[in-house]
Amino acid sequence: MKNSYKTNKIYVSGHMGMVGSAVVRILKKNGYNNIVFKTSSELDLRIQNDVNLFFENEKPDYVIDCAARVGGIMANNNYPYQFIMDNMMIQNNLIQASLKNNIEKFIFLGSSCIYPKMSPQPIREDYLLTSTLEPTNEWYAIAKITGVKACEAIRKQYNKNYISLMPTNTYGFEDNFDLDTAHVLPAMIRKFHEAKINNHSPVFLWGSGKAMREFIFVDDLAEAILFTFENDIKEHLYNIGTGTDLTIKELATLIQKIIGHTGEIIWDESKPDGTPRKLLDVTKIMNAGWKAKTNLEEGLILTYKWFLENQDSYRQVHL
Repeated sequence: MKNSYKTNKIYVSGHMGMVGSAVVRILKKNGYNNIVFKTSSELDLRIQNDVNLFFENEKPDYVIDCAARVGGIMANNNYPYQFIMDNMMIQNNLIQASLKNNIEKFIFLGSSCIYPKMSPQPIREDYLLTSTLEPTNEWYAIAKITGVKACEAIRKQYNKNYISLMPTNTYGFEDNFDLDTAHVLPAMIRKFHEAKINNHSPVFLWGSGKAMREFIFVDDLAEAILFTFENDIKEHLYNIGTGTDLTIKELATLIQKIIGHTGEIIWDESKPDGTPRKLLDVTKIMNAGWKAKTNLEEGLILTYKWFLENQDSYRQVHL
């Protein structure tokens, strides 16, 4: 985007969440001050008529869609209907309203879980829909795949700049630390912290710890979103990640060290590991000119500091 575009109105959905709030921060930092957003209590994105009225009244020029119902393995297993239906309603209403109101640039955020469970590693964008999904999060994945395909269809049929970004596992400020719905990394931070203050009691973790995962700090993801927003991006789908991964057991050991917990870690191998490995191939976005900056240990230290400073108010998700 040229500087003249910084006065145009940008709608950021999901601005109260981890990614949305990071996007708002980085937009403001870079001189974008005409940003509009609504809380979920002010605008229920699942209600099509309300979304349409919002677009007609606010008339945004661009849309960055960070809104979604998200959660870890337990939440996906326990609430499959909400994960597929809520996400499809949210994204479909936003995509349709954007097309109807002639939004030229729409950035849709998905997830690396859209790719097949047994994808070759690292996972390229063209592996989408080549095999079966991981059963523990297929409801969320299917919803996000429909969003990717809707944006691709709009590019093909209406020649509009609708872009889908597929981030790897994201963590950082404003993360969800509710143990019933959190992803693995914030759940570990809370568990190790609470065990530490409870006389370094044992920490119980799901699975074998052998599964491998890639993690990106939320401010890096926000930088990637800004990069795709400001630049002429040629394709419809880009992976966003660091290009490096580690085992869940290695992650646990690193978090334990940062927090200072000295107790035992007990792995419950009766619980699922999820996808064995999920490393994204980030060649396409790197060739376009973006690369992640924050290494995992640095990002974890910043996240734990935020957690300590916000224990009375950190975000909890209740389905």
